[in-house]
Amino acid sequence: MNKIKKYLITAIAIVVSALSIYAPLSYATDTSSEDACKITGYSDPTICGHKGKNNEQEIQNRVRSVLNTVYLWIGIIAAIVIVIGGIFYMISIGDAAKIQRAKSAILYAVIGLIVTLAAFAITNLVINALEGKH
Repeated sequence: MNKIKKYLITAIAIVVSALSIYAPLSYATDTSSEDACKITGYSDPTICGHKGKNNEQEIQNRVRSVLNTVYLWIGIIAAIVIVIGGIFYMISIGDAAKIQRAKSAILYAVIGLIVTLAAFAITNLVINALEGKH
């Protein structure tokens, strides 16, 4: 169980660091596309990012983007934990404690996936309701 905790802590640290890198990069990408539009003289709102959008839509899009990234990473981590649990199950060689540890890892990863899917559905429902897309 100690190794699983180390893997989970490492995975959480990777997710947090990825999110801390992602947020500034997404902002830099959005502002650079706006600057490029100013330089080239484009006025198409689909190409030039924020033109034609209000701040509320911009915030909702950023929240949706960050949350979807978090859900993606949680899914990746859960899949990795399921694979690790399966490997532990295969190498347990009949040891009841090791089998139970592997089953617990798989069970908790599946429960985590279910909770993540529910959170994804709820947050998208709320954001769509705020945007008026009932």
